[in-house]
Amino acid sequence: MINALTGAPNGATNTIMPSATTTGPIPGERSLLIVEDDKSFLQRLARAMEGRGFVVTTAESVADGLLQVEKAAPAFAVVDMRLGDGNGLDVISAMKKRRPDGRAIILTGYGNIATAVNAVKLGAVDYLAKPVDADDIAAALLALDNKKIEPPENPMSADRVRWEHIQRIYELCNRNVSETARRLNMHRRTLQRILAKRAPK
Repeated sequence: MINALTGAPNGATNTIMPSATTTGPIPGERSLLIVEDDKSFLQRLARAMEGRGFVVTTAESVADGLLQVEKAAPAFAVVDMRLGDGNGLDVISAMKKRRPDGRAIILTGYGNIATAVNAVKLGAVDYLAKPVDADDIAAALLALDNKKIEPPENPMSADRVRWEHIQRIYELCNRNVSETARRLNMHRRTLQRILAKRAPK
């Protein structure tokens, strides 16, 4: 299965174009702030979104995200819910105060209805659970009248979503099987069998 997060950059620079005082939409503007503390995922997503015509600025923490919003509120934002120094919703709240027309979505690996409702109340236009496809992110950001994106024709299977989650935790644990098993509350041998198999479709 091809991961849409591998989209190639189109040469866009990593700066946000509008000034912080922008109050109305600029036709065709594609300034995008991505706030994500998983550096490898952040880099892949930034390249993929640049390949889809966005002008991307990145941040790896709530503090850095708030600083970027203060410098130049973007037209769009993609923000991880849980960051090392706090809650990504704080970035969206700050963005909406400085730029009410801005469109933001929350990404999370810890999805639940209450969190989704809170995200929408604070101004997010959608709520996507990881792993997520760059095409879905772009569709959510660009959807008209805040309409939800259509369900994908060929979504990842439940087995693939589980496998992707296990792989992410495994990488975050520096490929330490014992630590990964502990954090996932799995038996070490069960995890080893999963890691030894090919990715499900």
